[in-house]
Amino acid sequence: MSDEPDPDRLKALEDRLAEAKRASAPKPPKEEHYSAASQGWRMVIELVSGLAIGFGIGYGLDWFFGTLPVFLVLFILLGFAAGVKTMLRTAKEIQGDTQADRSARDEGE
Repeated sequence: MSDEPDPDRLKALEDRLAEAKRASAPKPPKEEHYSAASQGWRMVIELVSGLAIGFGIGYGLDWFFGTLPVFLVLFILLGFAAGVKTMLRTAKEIQGDTQADRSARDEGE
């Protein structure tokens, strides 16, 4: 037996190690996918921001004209309607993305 390592066996071992590293390497994320919780918070924030903007505009107009609850109530309702409309648009966008992902996954199989 010699003290010199066998070059063929070393090359085969290096190839197996490189293949194992490639197989265990983390795969890069393919696209932006948000969790259901983050999508839910996005919708809540859209609704609350519509209400807050309506409150701010209504209170400002009431303070300016001196007619405290008239514009406040009107713009809170308009802000609520705008928030719901934005929420529904976001839900439709999320639903379309989900369906597109499912159809792409089904075609790949």
